[in-house]
Amino acid sequence: MAPDHWIGVDVGGTKVLAVRIAASGDVEQVATRPMPGRAAPESAVEQAIADAAADVSLARPPVALGISAAGLVDAAGENYLFGAHLPWRDAPVRKRLEELTGLPVVLDNDANCAAWAELTAGAARGFDSAVMVTIGTGIGGALVLGGRLVRGAHGLAGEFGHMQAVPGGLACECGLHGCWEQYCSGRALERVTRVALGRHLDGPEVTAMALAGNEVARQAFASIGLWLGVGTAALVSAFDPQVVVVGGGVSAVGDLLLAPARAGLRESLQGTDHRPVPEIVPASLGPEAGAIGAALLARDGRP
Repeated sequence: MAPDHWIGVDVGGTKVLAVRIAASGDVEQVATRPMPGRAAPESAVEQAIADAAADVSLARPPVALGISAAGLVDAAGENYLFGAHLPWRDAPVRKRLEELTGLPVVLDNDANCAAWAELTAGAARGFDSAVMVTIGTGIGGALVLGGRLVRGAHGLAGEFGHMQAVPGGLACECGLHGCWEQYCSGRALERVTRVALGRHLDGPEVTAMALAGNEVARQAFASIGLWLGVGTAALVSAFDPQVVVVGGGVSAVGDLLLAPARAGLRESLQGTDHRPVPEIVPASLGPEAGAIGAALLARDGRP
């Protein structure tokens, strides 16, 4: 008989990534499938999730299925409310997937899942309070306090990227002005580099240049790293975490981003000589963190 196992599926804009974990939390298998796209019927996305889960399942069905979805999920983990890259709108996704797969299903957003993965099996292991900041095209985030995910009254906590950093500042795609992610994100990195060089480079190109020693690219990372520290100081003041975990594609440069962030945190946080200052550490589980976290939440009962 196959041993007990749990499946986690991360649903993003371009792919569906599934993992199988053992009771220990160890990842035993990974599989990916293309995402049908936001113009596809909702049922097509749900079938892709079921198919990806089947790709990593053993002969004995998994104990439960966890779903990590990029976008807004309600506090009860029942409904997917909205996301820019997925077709669901106010959809009872958990119930539909239970009916489709015949499995108990746990649903949460991708940042919460990634944070739970890093707390349970990654860079924040050994702590029970952590802030997770994910830096990609924009900024995502999640908060764990006292060993529990903080989802907020409506499931919408952790939208750190849209805290106002500069009143009346740069216009944001969300419709507001001066959002933190306009100064610290993949978009910000590209904008700073474009202003300095007079031509457009995408994030991976800027990253490659920085790692190769290009001073303009390194200064661009220093700029957004400083803003990362400034925003992190606000989160530390509000929540007093033991550690801050930084993930997402932009964090791949390591200390080119994190060293100025640590300096910015100390410069922007009150009383640093008289209080513990949490360390800013890189996430350790990479692009599989959302799926791993979803499987762990399915195992742990969505704490």
